[in-house]
Amino acid sequence: MSEMCLAGDPPIPLTLRRSSRARRISLRISQLDGRVTLTLPQRVPQREALAFAREKEPWIRRHLAARGPDVDIAIGARVPVGGQLCDIVQGHGRRVVLSNGEVAVPGAPDRVGRRLVGHLKTLARARFAEASDTYAARLGHSYTALTLRDTRSRWGSCTADGRLMYSWRLILAPPEVLDYVAAHEVAHLVEMNHSPAFWAEVTRLYGDYAAPRKWLRTHGSELHRYRFGAAK
Repeated sequence: MSEMCLAGDPPIPLTLRRSSRARRISLRISQLDGRVTLTLPQRVPQREALAFAREKEPWIRRHLAARGPDVDIAIGARVPVGGQLCDIVQGHGRRVVLSNGEVAVPGAPDRVGRRLVGHLKTLARARFAEASDTYAARLGHSYTALTLRDTRSRWGSCTADGRLMYSWRLILAPPEVLDYVAAHEVAHLVEMNHSPAFWAEVTRLYGDYAAPRKWLRTHGSELHRYRFGAAK
């Protein structure tokens, strides 16, 4: 891979990736981090890829604008918790405190991201454990482990031996979205597929899942806009 830049205001970083299987230049914008990737055949010069990007520049800028800018977590920024935007303010003492539309983070400013992400992961683990326990009991099957990660390609997973994994970033989403994902993964304890039988189990566990599923498809990528520095 190599890096280039499309001049303008602001300039747009481009990642160039060569592929032996590519037959033409293609362009992709990641909805997770806004990265613009150009894939080109082995023998195509870089200048042709840059010319292609210039031709597509209006389209690129429209899509990046629709995605919205990344948010660096710091005092004065805003972050959603449970779907509600909260102002990040300077806290006192030793605990992160969430109340009245504010999240107070104590300590040095350069540690705000680390302190806050630790608090959010604690909240996420408690909520996912509660939801998973509830749905597993309703299902009549237990899971063997529960872990949190900062996944980019999926919101959760369930292994054949009953290990559940969830993205901690779902604590940023509305509560019903987190609950739906928990029901979805718990349903995999009995149906390791996405057959009609699986979706029937999700409905039995959660109810009508259309709204939270649509929210994830429409707004899920926005949860990756929030940057917590080195604390991921």
